[in-house]
Amino acid sequence: MKSTIKNHPVLALVGNLCVVYLLFTLCRLVFLLTNWGLYADSMTWSHGLSLFAAGLIFDTTAILYTNAIVILMMLLPLHWKERKGYYKVVRWIYVICNSVAIWANLCDCVYFPYTGKRTTTSVFYEFANEGVGGMAKIMGEQFLSNWYLVLLAFALSWLLWKVFLPQCKEATNAKASWHYYITQTSALLLAIPFIIAGMRGGFTAAVRPITISNANQFVDRPAETGIVLNTPFSIYRTLSKKPLVTPDYMSDAEAEALYSPIHMPSDTVTFMPKNIVVLILESFSKQHFGYYNKTLRGGTYQGFTPFLDSLIANEAMTWQYSYANGRKSIEGMPSTLSSLPNYVEPLFLTPASLNRMSGLARELGEQKGYTTAFFHGAQNNSMGFQAFARATGFQRYYGRTEYNEDPNFHGDADFDGTWAIWDEEFLQFYAQQMSKMKQPFMTAVFTASSHTPFDLPERYKGKFPKGEKEIQEAIAYTDYALRRFFKEASKQPWYKNTLFVLTADHCSTHIDPYYKTSLGYFNVPIIFYAPGDSTLHGIDTQRVVEQIDIMPTVLGYLHYDKPYLAFGKDMLHVTPENTHALHWVPESSGYEFVKGGYALEFDGEQVTAAYRYRTDSTFTHNVIKSMPADTLNAMTRKMKSVIQQYMNRMNNDRLVIEK
Repeated sequence: MKSTIKNHPVLALVGNLCVVYLLFTLCRLVFLLTNWGLYADSMTWSHGLSLFAAGLIFDTTAILYTNAIVILMMLLPLHWKERKGYYKVVRWIYVICNSVAIWANLCDCVYFPYTGKRTTTSVFYEFANEGVGGMAKIMGEQFLSNWYLVLLAFALSWLLWKVFLPQCKEATNAKASWHYYITQTSALLLAIPFIIAGMRGGFTAAVRPITISNANQFVDRPAETGIVLNTPFSIYRTLSKKPLVTPDYMSDAEAEALYSPIHMPSDTVTFMPKNIVVLILESFSKQHFGYYNKTLRGGTYQGFTPFLDSLIANEAMTWQYSYANGRKSIEGMPSTLSSLPNYVEPLFLTPASLNRMSGLARELGEQKGYTTAFFHGAQNNSMGFQAFARATGFQRYYGRTEYNEDPNFHGDADFDGTWAIWDEEFLQFYAQQMSKMKQPFMTAVFTASSHTPFDLPERYKGKFPKGEKEIQEAIAYTDYALRRFFKEASKQPWYKNTLFVLTADHCSTHIDPYYKTSLGYFNVPIIFYAPGDSTLHGIDTQRVVEQIDIMPTVLGYLHYDKPYLAFGKDMLHVTPENTHALHWVPESSGYEFVKGGYALEFDGEQVTAAYRYRTDSTFTHNVIKSMPADTLNAMTRKMKSVIQQYMNRMNNDRLVIEK
């Protein structure tokens, strides 16, 4: 009986994978002990166990990728595979693939203290110029100095060989039967969805495939991501990602003279501890607003945001030339809340996602004692938002789990069936939760209902205008949800002492020609509203602003008196001629730089086109040949200095100021 169980392909596969899990956990323990000096001051038994438990999530993805061929070969519903020779091949594949993974984990025990993060594919680019001889010398020296890890690696590879199942001494003589084929086929079909979910890091559509940045949601400080992650996972998740290359456009001193992301307090005005509430609205591009499109279609365009149009027109401040820094939700978060733009690759998906980062939550929470919280009505680990929120200093996270626990609401009865809790209910929950917080507080919410498939609650079907595109009816619904949110908020004691900031994560459907240009694809609203503050009123038609300007503008408005790092500018105090917007355009694999009256197209080496975007909104005439040479040169140098410093700081983990 014992031999039969050991030789059963399904049970044998489970046993083999369990062994790999144990060895990954052992490697994690060795990693912790080897680098104990990095963690000794803050590590406790309970916290350590929680880190190891979180590590199993990332181990699952890595183990399933590493053993994909082994899993398929052992579950194939073909009887002829039950032979000694077949399983010898499977055994060799199992041992070699998992040995490479284990050796990679053990290598990082030594390499991690130098980099502060698990190894990613960027290591291949870093050592690309060393040559075979140079690499052999480096590896030889490390093997000798860390001989005990080398011996452990060989021992674990030998263990993989010895414990592999099935351990058939002879070829099986069992006859093919319908029972065998049903069992094997069923096992394969049942395994497929679990394998896919394990590789992704979850079952639901609302969960993005987990990346290295997700480790942030389980740790108290960046160095602890080294315990949660494993090296194979970090390599797999960055295989398709090009490293962020630091260009050498000019000297560092020259770049810093042209532009610096370091913000120093410039006045002695007393800090004003107002509450800060940031609302990031899913897909709310300017295309859907009536206020920004008064002349569109002969002045007949009404838009789909009557409440926000009224708020802007009567009580808030906005900017005519305001732009997003990316095209995806995961790019809008860092830009809006941490003043980190998106160039080449989304920050969430690069090795730089493990860098130390700041943001509104960290600056106000750690330096000014604010209560900070992030809200998103989807599953708690959806889109990697929880990980980013924790990495940038948010103390609390409120998602679908917390909503369901609140007896004042209806839990999953308010779930839209695809992504999240309906915006109307979740924004009411948001307002009520803020009333429970100690002031001053800084919070942010990310709405969800204006995301595909653009469903509405049954009671609102047919109530809102449908528009030319499906999204516009959903935009109108969320605008109504915002009306109800502000009505509820206005009843709260914290309302009059609050600055509200509204923007979109990115643009959405593009209908009119103006919004179909490379610049039009980034047109999002930025709205500041402070009840009772008449200084924040009207529309600024001169400054060029972008999402990364939100953080320094908020801190400037509060008279924040600490130095901090942000790639944006204070939109309320910087002069119009010193404002600009810079974003990465994926279609052209280049940059677009907007400053003054011109928008430049830049391929990373040279400017390829220039447009007078204020008068030529559809980019009909390329004026690069007639553009003043000194203006072109000044804009090009400024743009290059921004790109160079961003890449330099990303690649060298220099995104915070030590205080």
